Amino acid sequence: MNNQNENRQGLIAWFAHNSVAANLLMIFIIAGGLVSYLMMTKRMMPDVQPNLATISVSYLGAAPQEVEEGVVIKIEEAIQDVKGVKTITSTASEGMGTVTVELHNDIDLDDAINEIKIKVDSIATFPEETEKPVIAKVEFTADVMWLSVYGEMDRRTRQNITREVRDDIMSLPAVNKAEILGDRPYEIAVEIPDSVLRSYDLTLTEVADAIRKFSVDLPGGSIKTEGGDIRLRTIGQAYTGTDYSRLVLRTNANGTRLLLGDIANINDGFVESDGYARFNGKAASVIRIKSVGEQNDLKIAAAVKEYMKGKNEALPEGAQIEIWADGSYYLQQRLDMMFDN
Repeated sequence: MNNQNENRQGLIAWFAHNSVAANLLMIFIIAGGLVSYLMMTKRMMPDVQPNLATISVSYLGAAPQEVEEGVVIKIEEAIQDVKGVKTITSTASEGMGTVTVELHNDIDLDDAINEIKIKVDSIATFPEETEKPVIAKVEFTADVMWLSVYGEMDRRTRQNITREVRDDIMSLPAVNKAEILGDRPYEIAVEIPDSVLRSYDLTLTEVADAIRKFSVDLPGGSIKTEGGDIRLRTIGQAYTGTDYSRLVLRTNANGTRLLLGDIANINDGFVESDGYARFNGKAASVIRIKSVGEQNDLKIAAAVKEYMKGKNEALPEGAQIEIWADGSYYLQQRLDMMFDN
């Protein structure tokens, strides 16, 4: 004990007699703290990187049971022997199958994803209607801020403005992830009374086949010429209610044509839903902005706020964007308190 006290007294005494060294040490400690404050990742929540990978396959028009049998089970069987797999969780919904793979913590996620991709790409028995599997690792994300696009306008105009704002925000260098919540998918409904079908000697199956046949884009091969190859493509996909109304169902012997719009009520609208969002008493669409990986929440928030200043002035009359949740505000308060301390 005496030796420890003497060492402490000797160290203190040394600094007391060498004030320049003591002041330099204090400056170095303060400078190190300032550098750490400026360089550290500023986020509300700690970065927890899950060892997860997802495989998503779109199977348009398929019921959940068909998705399970045609997609999900085949993926599960193909990847079950991948090294390091801990659990496999699958979800089959209408038109989409998703398989989530959890790996042990000591397994390199990138190597595992490469092996999973090879296994999934080797599956040759997917239904023809499925699209290419999308394989990705699950990255930690945190909410930064929430925006509302609202005002006196119809749903289509509001959704178009919301998509434009989301795309603009995604183009900001500081932002990597922004998503729209609550928007209804577009839907074109074709309604034909049974009496009208009988009067024209048509069946609903014939009308559906005609729509599938005429509303499609198809490659037509290529023509070889001396100047090079010319690629052919038939562009006939219908995208609006007006396009569908012009589809030809039947060409009569006298040259007249029966169009879909002649017998059907075509509603160019949105999928029916009970959900809704309102802000300041008006219908709204929501944009959620998130940080990914080591991104700085404060830089993301500052970039979005700067963008909003100019965008609000350029919006059509009656439309407006406002922030209704901002996690960077509370983060800045905590950092200010830490810095003051």
